[in-house]
This record gives sequence, C-alpha cells and structure tokens, in this order.
Amino acid sequence: MLTAKNELLAALAGELEKLSPGSAGRAAFESPKVAAHGDFACTAAMQLAKPLKLNPRALGEQLKAALEATPAFARWVDAIEIAGPGFLNIRLKPAAKQEVVREVLAAGERFGYQKDNGQRVLVEFVSANPTGPLHVGHGRQAALGDAICNLFSTQGWNVHREFYYNDAGVQIHTLTTSTQLRAKGFKPGDDCWPTDPDNPASKAFYNGEYIQEIANDFLAKKTVKADDREFTASGDVDDVESIRQFAVAYLRNEQDKDLQAFNLKFDEYYLESSLYTSGRVDATVNKLVANGKTYEQDGALWLKSTDYGDDKDRVMRKKDGTYTYFVPDVAYHIAKWERGFTKVVNIQGTDHHGTIARVRAGLQAADVGIPQGYPDYVLHTMVRVVKGGEEVKISKRAGSYVTLRDLIEWTSKDAVRFFLLSRKPDTEYTFDVDLAVAQNNDNPVYYVQYAHARIQSVLRAWQEAGGGDVASLHGVDLSALQGPQAQALMLQLAKYPEMLTAAADGEAPHDVTFYLRDLAASYHSYYDAERILVDDEAVKKARLALVAATAQVLHNGLAVLGVSAPARM
Repeated sequence: MLTAKNELLAALAGELEKLSPGSAGRAAFESPKVAAHGDFACTAAMQLAKPLKLNPRALGEQLKAALEATPAFARWVDAIEIAGPGFLNIRLKPAAKQEVVREVLAAGERFGYQKDNGQRVLVEFVSANPTGPLHVGHGRQAALGDAICNLFSTQGWNVHREFYYNDAGVQIHTLTTSTQLRAKGFKPGDDCWPTDPDNPASKAFYNGEYIQEIANDFLAKKTVKADDREFTASGDVDDVESIRQFAVAYLRNEQDKDLQAFNLKFDEYYLESSLYTSGRVDATVNKLVANGKTYEQDGALWLKSTDYGDDKDRVMRKKDGTYTYFVPDVAYHIAKWERGFTKVVNIQGTDHHGTIARVRAGLQAADVGIPQGYPDYVLHTMVRVVKGGEEVKISKRAGSYVTLRDLIEWTSKDAVRFFLLSRKPDTEYTFDVDLAVAQNNDNPVYYVQYAHARIQSVLRAWQEAGGGDVASLHGVDLSALQGPQAQALMLQLAKYPEMLTAAADGEAPHDVTFYLRDLAASYHSYYDAERILVDDEAVKKARLALVAATAQVLHNGLAVLGVSAPARM
C-alpha cells in the first residue's frame, strides 16, 4: 500500500501542477473522519479554488476527472467521490491495501525505517546525581529517552545516549557527610545528624536505609564497580575523600542495576566536574564577557539574557565567586555542539522549565554558531503510584519515594515502560500497580502483547499441522483478503511508517502506544470475524500472511518502546 500511496501522491502532484503551477507541494492525503467515506481524503480543490477564482466543487469535479485518467489512479483506486464543498473521498481497490502485507513481510524488522540521513543526535536523559536510588520520575525519563532514541533510529539518525551527572557539589557533600555519620554509628534523629539549613527542624537529609548499606560496605573495604567508575573503600571513617568516592561509585552501581532492570544502556557518562577541570566553564564565561554579554552588579556577574527573550537577566557568578548552575549547562551544550551533534534533545522534569531560556540565551550570547532553539527539551511531570487503591509515597529502602526498581519488581519492565509512555510527557500520570499486573483487556500492555501472542499461536498451529514457515507466505496470492475487517486491518498496518515519522518529529513516543492499541484492536476484530485456519488453502495462506504481517508490526512497535513481544502468554 505504501507503493500505491506514493504512486497516487505523485499522480495528484502532477495534476495539481497542471491546474496551478507551483501547487504540486499541496499533494497530500488525509484520513477521512468517517471510515465509511473512503480510505483517503483530498482537500486540494478547496485550497486552490480561491486563488484560481473557481467554485471549489466544480474544481473538485475537474480534478476528479483528471485523476481518474492517470495510470496510478486507474490501477489502485476503485472510486473517487465528491463530497460537501469539494472534498475528494478516495476508495482504494482491495489490491492496493493488500500490497502492505507484502511490504511488511519483505521489510521485516526494518518496516517503517528511513534511510540513513547522515546526521547525529544526542539525547541526554535520566542524568540523576548519584545521591540515591532512581525514583519513578527517573523511570519516566528513562522510558521517554530510550523510546525517543529508538524513534530517531527509525528515521535514519545516528543516535548517542548520554547520562550527565554531578560527582561533586552540595548534594554530594551531603551524601558524604550522611555516609560518614552512619559509618561512625550515628543515625537519623541523632543530634549530630545533618539538618536542612533552610529548615533546621526537618532533619531531612539522606535518611534512607541505603545510606547504612553504603556505610557498612565502606567499613568492609569493599570494591564497587559502575559502568563509568570503580573504587575500593579505605574503611577509614575520617577519610572523607574515600567516603565521597566510594559513595558515588556505590550509588552509580545501584543506578546501573536499575537501568539494567530496565534493559537500558548509555553510550557515555559525562561528569559535570569535568567541565571545571577541563577549563570549559571558565572559557565559556570568558567568551561571554569578551562578547560584551555580561555586566557586574552588586558584586555578582550577570548575563544579559533579556537580550535573547528571557524575562530577566541572570546571575552567572555569585558574590562568593561560585557559578550558578546554568553556567556549566551552557558550557556543556557548547561541548555537545563541538562534538558534532547538530541536534540535541534533553529529557528533564518540568521543574527545569526555568532553565531553558537562560541556557539558550547563554548559547546565543557565546556566538559559536549554535542555531536558535538549540537544544530541544522534552519536559515531563512526576508520577503518582497507586497500589491497592491507595497512593504509595515511600519506599522502605529509599525512605522518601518509590524507586524504579520497586515499580519493576511489583509489575514488570514491560508494564513500567508501556505505562510510563502511554501519556504525553507533560501530562500528570497515575501508575496503577494493580492494573499493570492484571491479565485482561483493561491493561493496555497486556492487550497489545496478547494480540502478538495470539497470532504466534495461530502460526504455530499451522506449522505443527505441516504448514511452512513465515517466509513461505511472502509471495502468496492475497486476493482473498476482501472482508471489511481485513481491509481495516491492512489500512492500520499502512499507517505505521507515517506514524513513526510523526512520533519522531514530535518527540512523542506516546503516539506509538496509541497506534499499537489501535492495531491490536483491529487484529482482535479481524480474528473474531474470520477464521484463519480454514480448509481452503489459498484463503488460509492469504489470512496467515495478513496476521504474520500484523505480528511483525506489533513486534516492531513494541521494540521502539523497549517492550517485549512474547510468543506465548
């Protein structure tokens, strides 16, 4: 069907160009709002009527006649109908829809993929400081980042996954102090326990039991190894640097376990501290000063960010000589650009919204050739977790929040990924643990996976009865696929490539979850309407080819989300 659609679009473009030179770019098909109206809709006649000073319906009739005379429309189109003020509703011949089955089976896992575009994209996500286990917010970010990377890969991008974190600073100092006190035998609530400087009564520093685990392993002089670092503890409770290094490595190892449970790996871990040790931060500040984009006031150094659309100028260097947190962000993004990444996407929580304008302002003020609007941001909200009808707010281990590993252990990696991707990132989401483990059609991941497993069961039954393998179905006669449910299923399969492109362009993996649920529904409707393993060999093989193609697209779409496609359930 993709071949048919491309030929029809080319024919439409040719006729539009004849009607109005320069109008070939208007060639496009839409999906009719009512399926009974046809397979494609075309609004070109209404768009051209005004500039051509013609009645849109009359122009529609003229365009209809011209299209019907083209070889492509004669081959693939059953009928063109004029509706309303000039809509063209196009009904395809069954052969046009059947063509998608061959296309899917021929392309296999590459169905929907575009050619290599020769460009590199860096997606930065999770980027959690190593101060505790990953929480469900990090899980949403992990699912989003990985799926967006997979979407870019389908569109020909060379994708680089990056995890950025701080291994120094105030939070790491607090982690070090908390671990040291635990190693000395103190615990939260003791008078010496660190308190929040803004709320001394809260005693709200790192109180989770994982801090005691770090302290115990430090005293035991253990060695911990993460993807990007390895360290052996000295065991000396007064060796602050050893405690810091060990605690960071320990928690990076813990994060790796979370990410492994999520089946996620990164290409690179980038340290914020490296931006200082390499001189990148100082070089960036010096460049902004030299460009005349800063000024001194009240003992601080300010960026003229209002020159670039920010609502107010921003402090870069505070009175005490330390830099505000957006300054290393600017240096980091200049480094991304210099590393050859023409496109960069940052996946962050909505609490980072305020940093967007100042980072982009700093990049423009640096004047190093970075285009406006660089980088892209995908902001997500936090996630509420409900279990047994009640909200779960804490983890026994983390002490103050539900961890990603908790969620995976309660449900599954597949459920967590699919659920966290099933809404727009900036939409509030409640993760229902009970729904995620339910084996019924109300559970969306089960519903989609069950469709795939159901097809595999049919294919196994055919093979065990002496049938061939799926490869033997590639060239079968598909003319028997005439029923309305079969036609609807084939139309749904044909939407997959365009859906992938739109989802990648919009950095919107939730579009994939919606599509997969629609495809599963189309398959279930087809399965209920037509028996597949019938006696008629030609009909059976045509139907087997259709469901095999459906299984392939379900598998492909689930793979984009990082979700498995089980053969049995």
